[in-house]
Amino acid sequence: MLDDATKDAIRAAYAKLKTGLPGFRTRRSQGHMVAEVAKALAEPGGAAAIEAPTGTGKSMAYLIAGHAVARAQKRKLLIASATVALQEQLVRRDIPQYLEVCETEARVALAKGRQRYVCPRDLRMATSASADDAQGSLGLGDDLAVWSRPPKAEETRALDTLGASFQDGSWDGDMDAAPVEIPDMVRRMVTTSAGGCTGRRCAHFHHCPFFAARRDVADADIIVANQDLVLSDLTMPREDDAWGGVILPRPDETLYVFDEAHHMPSKAVERGAAFTHLTQTAHQLVRLDRHVRGAYSHTEKERLGGMHYERGSELLATLGDALTAMEREVKLHWTPAAHETEPQWRASLGELPAAWVSQAQLLMLQTAEIQRWVRAVRGAVTEMEHAGPAGELLARELGIALERLGRQLSTWTAWSNDDPADQPPLARWVTLDHEQQVVCHASAVSAAHLLREVLWENAAAAVMTSATLSAGGHFRGFADAVGLPDDALTLSLPSPFDLERQARLEVPLLDILPDNREAHAEAVAAWLETGLDWDAGNLVLFTSRMKMQRVLQLLPIDKVRKVRAQGTKAKSQLVADHAEAIEAGQGSTLFGLASFGEGLDLPGKLCETVVVTQLPFAVPTDPVGATYAEWLEAQGRNPFLEVSVPDATRLLTQYCGRLIRTETDHGRIVLLDRRVIVRRYGQRMLAALPPFARVIEHTRPQTTA
Repeated sequence: MLDDATKDAIRAAYAKLKTGLPGFRTRRSQGHMVAEVAKALAEPGGAAAIEAPTGTGKSMAYLIAGHAVARAQKRKLLIASATVALQEQLVRRDIPQYLEVCETEARVALAKGRQRYVCPRDLRMATSASADDAQGSLGLGDDLAVWSRPPKAEETRALDTLGASFQDGSWDGDMDAAPVEIPDMVRRMVTTSAGGCTGRRCAHFHHCPFFAARRDVADADIIVANQDLVLSDLTMPREDDAWGGVILPRPDETLYVFDEAHHMPSKAVERGAAFTHLTQTAHQLVRLDRHVRGAYSHTEKERLGGMHYERGSELLATLGDALTAMEREVKLHWTPAAHETEPQWRASLGELPAAWVSQAQLLMLQTAEIQRWVRAVRGAVTEMEHAGPAGELLARELGIALERLGRQLSTWTAWSNDDPADQPPLARWVTLDHEQQVVCHASAVSAAHLLREVLWENAAAAVMTSATLSAGGHFRGFADAVGLPDDALTLSLPSPFDLERQARLEVPLLDILPDNREAHAEAVAAWLETGLDWDAGNLVLFTSRMKMQRVLQLLPIDKVRKVRAQGTKAKSQLVADHAEAIEAGQGSTLFGLASFGEGLDLPGKLCETVVVTQLPFAVPTDPVGATYAEWLEAQGRNPFLEVSVPDATRLLTQYCGRLIRTETDHGRIVLLDRRVIVRRYGQRMLAALPPFARVIEHTRPQTTA
């Protein structure tokens, strides 16, 4: 579907990139990716999953192809990443570099959610309330107190700085660029969610930072956003019964590139998850009753939403009783074992006891009726011409209450409805919080159905890319997880690095497998003590915090002093301290969990050894994964081989990818889990890893006297 003019534009841009980008190296993989991204995005409803290893230059590849096709089709190019780091890299470095080198123009916008911007209304109320009285209520009484407690001195100072900076224009309201460190309490008070926002009815609408950013997005040619925001938009229904285009441009007018796309399955599943804390929800209904009563008084109306306050109050009390009845039903059926530290009961194949389903159906109907009523009450408040501070607070509180009601309705709908026969069931389970109160949960177990409906069947075209999408070049697991269309392109590009020469994969001979937790921790500590070069830069990855802490306890103190462990400081500070120590020739070793195994860039001497202490299989108690595995088994399929092994292989490949970041890097990857040798699935995982040189110990090295 590419016309000659678009092909010429792509070739010209790529030629300029070759001659104009400092340090550019011709890479066959990058050229191949440019061509395939262009073809997929040019095709109506086009779809592709492209695995592009570190060093491919994938951001320049999809920028050159995507921007050219978007201009030809007069569409938007939207790039969605999973991490803030990549968003900032794209906006601050990659896109400006692409535009300059390729001598082209484009309006660029970074799209962020509401809570990444200050709410001028809430900032004004919080600032006024902190100066008004010790209770921070603006004289409106406890039910409408702005502050839940008297403000602290540092909170007042932060508010004053934010207010003054926003007022004089020295700060644009972007919370990520605030002029002062913001205490958590203040951050919650001066930002708002979609429910708490009154949009165009707000007196501050015309100078609201979020809506100013929305206007920039609407005018942009290239938009950078995080995957959560894109999924949030795609799952918002429009008035024309279509999906998306509420916060971001309409999907049928947008070409999507999802970078770091290996995160998409889990993020899409999380998007559809719901939970309801029964006791907490009942308490919130009491507070909602007071706010609704305040709304009737403030609007001076006897009926709102066709209902007197007294009738609505009765409905709220009835819903509270029904929540209590649900908690009683759950506790009658389920008594957690005394030894359980995190009590959980999961419905087999998502099938709940009949009594719970009946109660959930009642809760669904009652919650829906109250939601309709509260929506009408809030509408009456927001439509008042002179609502004043009390009206603004009521609108915010009622909007937040509506969001809660929506989440509760999602839970009870999921608990009430039957699952389609041709799809995996929803996961349904209950937990107890730290106060032994019941929390009801529901979640889809696969993102496939959702993404087919809101993305693949809705977007002009979409490409997913990452360094790890396949399991050794096989895309079935990822394709199933994201509902990839049958005719979509899947492509695994080769690494541009000479991995066999630059890196070595070692599997030492350990007698203990990870199943024996204590003994394996001791074996890991023993190997690290003698097998690691403690004067160099190292990264050691764990699958659990408990094992990481146990290994630290077992190491000699002189080694521990050279360890920078995740959780002791912010990740960025740990990496900075690590780099400083390496530059000073002192040696440093980072200890981290999964988040250190993905996206961490430690080139050259910063990382010469990566140690993977254990194969990164998912936690077996995860109710979403367990329900999906149970369903696959019921279909006669093997969930361990179809899901667990491919997912762990992709993660393991990510972890290995921390080592070689440039053409000049060298080092070794050490895998302290012998299951890759003694288990058949482990041999499959080993074979699927990149082509590092292999050193597999089959006999214990001899020691000399």
